[in-house]
Amino acid sequence: MKKNDLKQLIKPLVKECIHEVLIEEGLLSNVVAEVAKGLQQNVIAETKTNTSNALFNENMQMKRMTDDSRIKMGEHRQKLMDAIGNEAYGGVNLFEGTQPMNNAQPAKGQVDLGPAGDSGVDISSIVGNASQIWKAMK
Repeated sequence: MKKNDLKQLIKPLVKECIHEVLIEEGLLSNVVAEVAKGLQQNVIAETKTNTSNALFNENMQMKRMTDDSRIKMGEHRQKLMDAIGNEAYGGVNLFEGTQPMNNAQPAKGQVDLGPAGDSGVDISSIVGNASQIWKAMK
């Protein structure tokens, strides 16, 4: 018997056996059901989260908190200043007759000798008694 003759005899038998196992015994329906069941479990649902909105909201909350604390601190300072000005030192103004400092910065290479209207320290007594001072130091 040749190979082709054997093939012609066995092929219908194998085909009939496979058909019987797959369809008549329900093997094919079981395989399809298992595959469908497996596909349903692996369904991936994508959900978008708005991270930018969350960050924006967090930044807004931080800004509100800092603004609130800044306002509270300003109110507290004002209360302290009012208390110092009204009640402290028996109502005496400690800064009466004083003037604010000049905030002008000297230019580069210029000597800072203080304000132009300041007469400085009187050293005439030191210069006049210089000889006596030097003698005392010897």
